[in-house]
Order: sequence, then structure tokens, then C-alpha cells
Amino acid sequence: MATDADYIAYVLDQIAAAGVVTSKKMFGEYAIYLNAKVVALACDNQLFVKPTPGGKALLGQVEEAQPYPNAKPHFLISDQLDNRTLMAQLFQITAREVTATPKKPARK
Repeated sequence: MATDADYIAYVLDQIAAAGVVTSKKMFGEYAIYLNAKVVALACDNQLFVKPTPGGKALLGQVEEAQPYPNAKPHFLISDQLDNRTLMAQLFQITAREVTATPKKPARK
């Protein structure tokens, strides 16, 4: 099941206070960016945030799951998604702690 547009719109609304939040549809699922860094994935209408030490410290006990087969485990966000303040903090911390997505060279 692919992530539907209503779900991604809801997620982006919940984390809007974090900064410049965008998403990109890929293979029916979405990558979620904060300030041009991939910080989360939305897969099958579930939110998966890249795991970081700061995110773990903020969330405490958090379920981890794979967003797709053979992927590294991510933080699976469910009930916490309704807490806009917590989500903004989590996304800001995650963006600080993950490396920037390298830009592809322009095609000639």
C-alpha cells in the first residue's frame, strides 16, 4: 500500500514549525526533508524518522522498524505525531545530526 496524499499533507502540517519542510514522492512513498536534508520517510501511511542519538534522548522508549525491506531501522512514529511541539523538536534534532543529502551533478 502506498502512502496517500492526505497522510503526507497531515505529516507536513504537524511538523511545519520545524523549519522549511518539503517532501518528494518516490515509488509511491515519500522522503521528508527539513532544510534540504532527508530526515524521515513516509511509507504505507506510517512515519519513519532517521534514528539519531539526540532523537533517542528526546523520545526515550521508541519503537524501531524498517520502512521497507532491507532498510536500516528507523524510529516508527505513531501516537507522538499528534504532538506538534515534540515533532518539531525531533525533526530539528534529526536534521542537525544527519549528514546532508549530496546533490547530484547536472546532466550534460
